Amino acid sequence: MEKSLYSADYLRFCEVLRRLRIERGLTQADVADRLDKPQSFVSKYEAGERRLDVAESRSIAQAIGTTLEAIAAELKW
Repeated sequence: MEKSLYSADYLRFCEVLRRLRIERGLTQADVADRLDKPQSFVSKYEAGERRLDVAESRSIAQAIGTTLEAIAAELKW
């Protein structure tokens, strides 16, 4: 079984977060400021280097102006 951190589904999730951030005109630093985290936090989860839990994913969705439900709909899982 493939490691879930690097699974195609997880990397797709990271890509969606990145695309939505960019579509909203936000930089990684903007999102990091909203989350009270360093910019490297955003960089690492967008690159798939850091695994997000559900609570973090919800906070990130809010920081980029969306919801987990909207993100899940885009993933079409």
